[in-house]
Amino acid sequence: MSSAPEQEAVADEPLAPPADVRPGTPTPLGARYRTGPDGAAGTNFALWAGGAEAVELCLFDDEGQEMRHPLTELTHEIWHGFLPGVHPGQRYGYRVHGRWDPWTGARWNPAKLLLDPYARAVDGDFGSRIETGPGGPALPAPLYGHVRDWPEQQVADTVRDDRDSAPYVPKGVVVGEDDDGPDEWRDDRRPKTPWPDSVLYELHVRGFTMRHPGVPERLRGTYAGLAHPAALAHLTRLGVTAVELLPVHQFAHEDHLVRRGLRNYWGYNSLGYFAPHAGYAATGTRGQQVGEFKRMVRALHDAGIEVILDVVYNHTAEAGERGPTLSLRGIDNRGYYRLQGDPRRYADYTGCGNTLHVVQPHVLRLITDSLRYWVTEMGVDGFRFDLAAALARSMHDVDMLSPFLAVIAQDPVLRRVKLIAEPWDVGSGGYQVGAFPPLWTEWNDRYRDTVRDFWRGATADVRDLGYRLSGSSDLYAWGGRRPYASVNFITAHDGFTLRDLVSYEHKHNEANGEDNRDGTHDNRSANCGAEGETDDGDVTALRRRQLRNLLTTLLLSTGVPMLVAGDEMGRTQHGNNNAYCQDNPTGWVDWSLLADPHWRALAALTARLIALRRTHPVLRRRAFFSGRPQHRGGLRDLAWFGADGAEMTEADWYAPGATLTMYLSGNDIPQRDARGVRVTDDSFLAVLHADAAPRTVVLPGLPWAGAYELLVDTSAEPPPDGAAEPPPGRATCAAGGELTVPGRAVLLFRAVPG
Repeated sequence: MSSAPEQEAVADEPLAPPADVRPGTPTPLGARYRTGPDGAAGTNFALWAGGAEAVELCLFDDEGQEMRHPLTELTHEIWHGFLPGVHPGQRYGYRVHGRWDPWTGARWNPAKLLLDPYARAVDGDFGSRIETGPGGPALPAPLYGHVRDWPEQQVADTVRDDRDSAPYVPKGVVVGEDDDGPDEWRDDRRPKTPWPDSVLYELHVRGFTMRHPGVPERLRGTYAGLAHPAALAHLTRLGVTAVELLPVHQFAHEDHLVRRGLRNYWGYNSLGYFAPHAGYAATGTRGQQVGEFKRMVRALHDAGIEVILDVVYNHTAEAGERGPTLSLRGIDNRGYYRLQGDPRRYADYTGCGNTLHVVQPHVLRLITDSLRYWVTEMGVDGFRFDLAAALARSMHDVDMLSPFLAVIAQDPVLRRVKLIAEPWDVGSGGYQVGAFPPLWTEWNDRYRDTVRDFWRGATADVRDLGYRLSGSSDLYAWGGRRPYASVNFITAHDGFTLRDLVSYEHKHNEANGEDNRDGTHDNRSANCGAEGETDDGDVTALRRRQLRNLLTTLLLSTGVPMLVAGDEMGRTQHGNNNAYCQDNPTGWVDWSLLADPHWRALAALTARLIALRRTHPVLRRRAFFSGRPQHRGGLRDLAWFGADGAEMTEADWYAPGATLTMYLSGNDIPQRDARGVRVTDDSFLAVLHADAAPRTVVLPGLPWAGAYELLVDTSAEPPPDGAAEPPPGRATCAAGGELTVPGRAVLLFRAVPG
């Protein structure tokens, strides 16, 4: 099928005659402002469009008038040209000509203005203009390369829509090289926190500051807001070493959300892999967002905090065959996306309608060019890759020797930054926890599930908990990997908040407009006796205790801990475990919680635990435990004890139980400092008891310790002033003596030498 009849077609002629387009160069890709060979300042434009028949560069003035300039130079499938007189701030897009034959995967349509994949700034927002029709609000129909509302929906994606999309789409912006000051991203200007010393803090740029009373209202929800001293003060007071930002690449809103009056809040719907999302800019969107982002990074670096980006290179906002035509689909659909045997359809390993074809050299180049740009020009320190298994697929299966992983491993820029994999996708064989090669760390969902199950009383024994507390050697002790290959987390943006984890047993996602069908059913949560908010004092006290248990477990575990913004102060989403479309107080951090002494005390405990971790290298191990002494006359570097004070036997690991005692020997750390001196530390004993009833245990005697100094007791409500010290009278316990451990509690002791 071809174009639909009776449509208002896009004009065939440009609004103004072409300017003097000079040949320019095919590299670098994108729009780069520079001086031409005759000394004239202008911009070089270069676009890879492998199967295209023609490419038009479209420039827009402030009134939206369009001027088209054919790019006639073609080098190695890259269309390019240099336009004198085109300066930073100029808005632009492309129209790409070619065959319309969806049955073979060809979906060129010059009526659709396309965003440059290499645009470094974007002016406008996909979804900012809404069309109202008989069915209510929706994205404008001209955004689609096909006739979205064709009566025969089963073939609608094959009918070309010839209406002009330019009035409805944002435009790329030419960015000057020096708009944001000199390059200051040398390694000696970065925090460069070693992996073992890292504490990650996942946050949303907008949601973190939207309700912050110390951030000026005009800066809330922006890069500048996150860089404000009031926002930085909380991060430094807490002691985290890196922020992991939910997606900040330019993204779009899905039609199904617009129809429900919602927006994509999280941003896992990327379109511009070089452009900071314009909606988070306080200073402007004609290139100013680039400088604002860089200033935010510098402010975080000055505070000793690294910046890690959550990046979505596995799919784009163009969705499946019925999605809009915004960029890659219209540039070369077959070149950018994985197609099925029926090339009209998309291979979908992401659950989002499409999957980028990373095996293709130009797609791999797009991703790696983007990654290097964010490191070298924007100053970021690492990346968390959404659905990373999809990037590691060769033609079909996940392949740890895939081109993507091979390129990253040898790249002199990317192999030096922090690389975090979400090690799964939704395709067959996509679950790859523990399988990524050295250089990579991974989100460890085995840790999340085990710790949740232990504290809700759903584990038969303590075998798996022992592995998770000690660095998950069963998953990562191969190929030279270290304990910090495991990013330990109990909550993430996706799922319940920590408070909701102990307040709800069922999801409550009605506000998302999908009849509570969305979001996972497997929450591994326990509501402590009531569903949702309650005035029952016993229930609320137990919930606060469980929060202390969960945070203490996380921050005492070997590996890299990750917190979620607001969990340290009791943030709630009221049972919504999929708040991706809740750009409102449900999804934002509620800073008023810190006025409550109970939540302020939880934040103080979190900061104290992070400080304890930072002070003691035995809690930040660079090597897996061996269970053996590390020098003559030493103790086991890691030992496990039963309730009788004796070391656990093999049978003890298989016996039913909800109590585990772990001893970390600070005198048996297999590590030397920069001068070659052996690292030593205090030794610690942690007792984790998940049962509701108290339990009597015997504390290990000599040679493990002569006495034990109590540092943390999660059963005790911290005093209202927010301090998190142990209660008086329990500061020291005799080694070899009996101790009654309260129900559902963690006790952490420092071992006093005998």
